[in-house]
Amino acid sequence: MQISLATNGDITDLVKLLALLFTQEQEFTADTRAQTAALTHIINNPAVGHIIVARADGQAVAMVNLLYTVSTATGGKVCLLEDMIVASQFRNQAIGTQLLNYAIAHAKQAGCGRITLLTDVTNIHAQRFYKQFGFTHSAMLPMRLFLDGCAQTNAE
Repeated sequence: MQISLATNGDITDLVKLLALLFTQEQEFTADTRAQTAALTHIINNPAVGHIIVARADGQAVAMVNLLYTVSTATGGKVCLLEDMIVASQFRNQAIGTQLLNYAIAHAKQAGCGRITLLTDVTNIHAQRFYKQFGFTHSAMLPMRLFLDGCAQTNAE
């Protein structure tokens, strides 16, 4: 298993991984065009973030995104961890553990002082997984406002 930053050559595999992820999340649905545009934007703009992939035989079989911003609370760079997924046939092989360890180390190296992530309230398995790495529940409640032109989700 090789773990490294994604390239434009990974986009087709990453779109498939996101389609799998979005079948497991309550709020999102797959949209190949939207996912391709977003992945291309992130990969080609490292200041926006990085996509980290695990590859088997040259194919991306797992991914996670780190998206960067600046926090006035911490006084510096922070990141949002999104879209962590391991292809079904590669689960239970510690790939997720390796991928998240790599992502945490990468965020530290990038100068991030905090990583924030969201997971479905009902996804107890994911919550347990992230807690093993030191993630804790936040008292903050996520809220969203969809602006004109932004696709709605499955959420009401």
